[in-house]
Amino acid sequence: MSHRTVHEWGRVRVGESGFTRGQANALLAAARAHPLGGADGTDILCDHHSYVRARQMVGVVASRGCSLEILPKVDPAAMVEESGTVRARLVHMLDVALELKLSVGETTAMGHHADSLLEVFIGLFADRLLAEVRRGLPRQYRAFDEDLRALRGRLDMVRQFTVHAVRPDRLACRFDALDADTPLLRVMKACVLLLVRHVRGIGTQRKLAELRFLLADVPTVSPSALPWRQVKIDRTSQRWKTLLDLARLLMGERWQQTHAATSAPDGITLLFPMNELFERYVAIQLRRALAGSGLDVVAQGGLRYCLGPWRDGEECIGDSHATRPDILVRRGDKVVTVIDTKWKHLANGVNQADVYQMMAYARLYRCNRLILLYPAVPGEVVTDLNPRGLSQGPERLDVLKVAIEREEHDVRAALRGLIDRATLQAGRVAQCGGADTGFET
Repeated sequence: MSHRTVHEWGRVRVGESGFTRGQANALLAAARAHPLGGADGTDILCDHHSYVRARQMVGVVASRGCSLEILPKVDPAAMVEESGTVRARLVHMLDVALELKLSVGETTAMGHHADSLLEVFIGLFADRLLAEVRRGLPRQYRAFDEDLRALRGRLDMVRQFTVHAVRPDRLACRFDALDADTPLLRVMKACVLLLVRHVRGIGTQRKLAELRFLLADVPTVSPSALPWRQVKIDRTSQRWKTLLDLARLLMGERWQQTHAATSAPDGITLLFPMNELFERYVAIQLRRALAGSGLDVVAQGGLRYCLGPWRDGEECIGDSHATRPDILVRRGDKVVTVIDTKWKHLANGVNQADVYQMMAYARLYRCNRLILLYPAVPGEVVTDLNPRGLSQGPERLDVLKVAIEREEHDVRAALRGLIDRATLQAGRVAQCGGADTGFET
């Protein structure tokens, strides 16, 4: 098994000290087959003959006999960090974005001890499932019809006096009994059987083998026929929720970013667009940071339209060309701040198209406080940048950075500070159609 690790926009040689041409072609084919690959797979990998270049996706692309791990990197020109450190940071971002509820120690240990992101998630799934199965399998009552020597439940009179009319030693019984054949465990077993084919770590292989034995009585179902919609998480099975989320992730049922073909022994391709991951991470952390402040955080909301029918003397009501800002911070139904996240290095200034986009948001959402938010390069000292105003208007645009490699409470404090700084300096001004923001100088 040939495995390589590269960072976003990085390259892997094809030939000596890299992938063979056959392996490179297999990885490119896996990229083309993935839903995020675009028409020809170049949204994930680009072929340059002597090397393969990764794009702005992170995760693992796998095919027969080879796999490529892509780790995040904000600044292509900066020094490459140790892979375990970057992987641990990525696991933390995925933990927050996917709400896996890992501990700080788990994210750090998994990032440093595994040799790929896929191994991290397989190991996490195996550890947690084994712990839950050892505590006892969840069971539910099922109706059984069996022919027994002693009465159990109630007697099926019709069957007894027809089928067993000449067999008084057999009783046609109907009864309810607890059974481990549940939709949840069918999903768990299918996930175990899938991962057994792709895991490389010896320790994780042993855990998955033990799980196969413990789940032997659960029927095997093909991935395409799994009863996802029948799985119910209630107060008695709440401890299985994270495991179900992990199974959805690994089997391609969650976030639509994974790909495990039903016929595929070739590999699991597990990918996450960094733009979307960064946006979701910031939204969740900001929501936690602003808890109890009276402000609401809405991700991918708004949906106000740019264009609509024009009538002389009337205000236009839009009905086409919808907008979807990354993050809206609202007080009630009034927008306080619009935030647009950008997963890229702020080296050459703000992109002109991004400025046009923020100007449109200011107009449509009647909001005077706008933020373009970028990740800081690891180790960079984050300082406030000079705010800019939109020409011929009162709107203010802040271009800011957040250091995501810091401790979680520091990230939340920094995000809370962004909102405070974007509003406090204006004092008690009328924003968003004249509403009071509730902040004072």
